[in-house]
Amino acid sequence: MGELNKSMGLGTRSQQQTSSKARIRTGSLKIQRLRENALAYTFLAPSLILFVIFMFYPMIKSVYLSLHSTDPAGNVAAYVGLDNFTTLFSSGLFLQGIKVTLLFALLTVPVGILLALVLAALTHSKLRGMRIFQFAFSLPMVLSVGSSAVIWKFLFHPTLGMLNYVLSLLHINPVPWLTSPDWALFSVAIMTIWMNLGFNYIILSSGLQGIPDDMYESAKMDGAGPLVTFWRISMPLLSPTIFFVTVVSIIGAFQSFAQINILTKGGPVNSTNVFVYSIYQEAFVNFRFGTGSAQAIVLFAVILLLTMIQFKWVERKVHYQ
Repeated sequence: MGELNKSMGLGTRSQQQTSSKARIRTGSLKIQRLRENALAYTFLAPSLILFVIFMFYPMIKSVYLSLHSTDPAGNVAAYVGLDNFTTLFSSGLFLQGIKVTLLFALLTVPVGILLALVLAALTHSKLRGMRIFQFAFSLPMVLSVGSSAVIWKFLFHPTLGMLNYVLSLLHINPVPWLTSPDWALFSVAIMTIWMNLGFNYIILSSGLQGIPDDMYESAKMDGAGPLVTFWRISMPLLSPTIFFVTVVSIIGAFQSFAQINILTKGGPVNSTNVFVYSIYQEAFVNFRFGTGSAQAIVLFAVILLLTMIQFKWVERKVHYQ
């Protein structure tokens, strides 16, 4: 019995030591996890602070102002509920802004992506001198929107502009690029396509360079021509890049402001009055911050809805390796 009690005592002591070691190990793991989380949040803190100051606070403030009327100084005057949204949707300018913005996105996004894709495919070969073309096609990216708009404003000038001068050499009547309601949005779209060409070209060109050369060599050995190779190999493998460029371009088209403010200021006859410029006019020209905030909320909802639709339906066509 004594030996049995002794062996039982040793077993109990051994179990106590094991459980004690397990508790110590669990405690040390918790401390290590807390340290890792603290380190992660420390690195994330600058980004989180910037997001709170420049994104989340303005968004919450816009929601608050959209439910109130304000005086010309921007101070809240009274709670009006959804009256700002009711006024907005019953206004003809709102529907005009939606129509102009959709038309502007339709003019700029497909043409801009297609042009960048063609240029990226043409300069994908490793021939001598292609670096010059790659540099030239990427150049618009280094220019700011304001500088680009000023340059194009001179090009679009009705009497001194280079575009009408070239047309006169071809015996074509001068075009009222920015002064005609029929041409103004088209002119701004041309400038926007050129301005976005650098970004789209660099992204698509990088996507093409990421495709392994082995696949091209195998297709060439099987007798596939350049067009078949591009359509059957390059396009499927490039679809994630095209999807990314499409999403970014649509969001950028709905947020276009600087080029319209410099070139046309929403005119003539509101033909280029896109949604963002309408928000600017309502809030900072007419000093109706409540209605302007309501427009900003609607714009956010429209962009969010379009992005969700793209990720829900368009992403199914994307081929991931």
